[in-house]
Amino acid sequence: MWYDKNMKRILLLFIFLTGILSAEKVGYRLNIDSAIGPITYYQIKNTIAIAEKNNAEFVLLVIDTPGGLLSSTRKIVQELLSSRIPAIAYVYPKGAQCASAGVFIALSCHIVAMAPATNIGAAHPVTLTGQQEEKMEEKVVNDTVSFVKSIAKYRGRNPDWAEKAVRKSISSTAEDALKKGVIDIIADNIDELLTAIDGKRVKINESTEKVLHTKDTRLLTPKETFKERILKVISDPTIAYLLLMFGTLGILLELYHPGVGIPGIVGTVSLILAFFALHTLPINITGLLLITVSFILFAIEAVTPTFGLFIISGTITLLLGSFFLFRGEGEVGIPIFLKTGLPLLISLMLGFAIWFMLRTKKRRVATGKEALLGEKGKVVKPLTPEGLIFIQGEYWKARSISGSVPEGKEVVVKSCEGLTLIVEPVDETKTER
Repeated sequence: MWYDKNMKRILLLFIFLTGILSAEKVGYRLNIDSAIGPITYYQIKNTIAIAEKNNAEFVLLVIDTPGGLLSSTRKIVQELLSSRIPAIAYVYPKGAQCASAGVFIALSCHIVAMAPATNIGAAHPVTLTGQQEEKMEEKVVNDTVSFVKSIAKYRGRNPDWAEKAVRKSISSTAEDALKKGVIDIIADNIDELLTAIDGKRVKINESTEKVLHTKDTRLLTPKETFKERILKVISDPTIAYLLLMFGTLGILLELYHPGVGIPGIVGTVSLILAFFALHTLPINITGLLLITVSFILFAIEAVTPTFGLFIISGTITLLLGSFFLFRGEGEVGIPIFLKTGLPLLISLMLGFAIWFMLRTKKRRVATGKEALLGEKGKVVKPLTPEGLIFIQGEYWKARSISGSVPEGKEVVVKSCEGLTLIVEPVDETKTER
């Protein structure tokens, strides 16, 4: 009996150890193939969290990006520098680029690799232009240089090259980057990369190192949800700006002409999406307040017409708000033609809507008994003083205020009392004259 119990324990232990030894090695792959923004940060953070939870060997970031938001990039760098899972940056496929914000992300990874015919660099921050912004630009550049140099030094890469990538926007080929100590390896494809770095020791933190086991590792890709795809689109500053403009325009058009429905529905949905996008972007509250004030001015113009005073004021305020909406310090902005053209277009549309609304209010009533005032009809049943007349294709009860009127006589409508028209004969003498 004692023998049987021990044999069972030994067998269970053997099965357990066999399961551990035969466990499949996995790594997680994430493609960064668009502008870097809040959604990119969310995806990288989520991928690292999944990899740590499942005790993965590494996280592979396949990079082909023109850059993006510096604010999101800083958060991504923090995630990569504090990750307990080795991160591998790979500029791929051939012809891909790792520019601007992509440089910071790549340098933050434990291993940096490039495919042939790719380039890395040109990390100068995008700033506001003009003489008045020279001091601000210098401040932003200096801050960005210290940021990228600290990353390069921490990962043991060339800090001088990193500084030049920011100050002078230099860009290097894969061969040049390898020679200057910017990257670790050049590989034609992912399989070649994982084979080449297998067994390499990387520094996880100040006190921990890890040996990479990348050969024959199964790559898993976190599935991008429909929600993530939508958020990736609307979190673009240009899309967020368009949603804000057209959303508010739709609401105002619905206020000007109630009952249509479609502008109000589209406007409401657009505003909800715009507010979410603006929440994730580095906006200037002054710009948002100016845009809000501009649409209030448009609404006032509709209620108390001032012959264009509030329309002009709203247009100017909307233009100012558009230019101040997004902070320009190292961030991806919106095209200048959009910031000027769209406010002018919206102002013209709202101006036309207000003009049409006022014109409609002044127009004479075209339906019902009020529309018959001043119109002429013919007596079909003598008015003594009440009778029946035929007017505008309909029979109406009528009462004469000028005595009896015989059948066939033409009368004109002066007023109405309930469903009875008050009429008088047409002065034929005046008509002939």
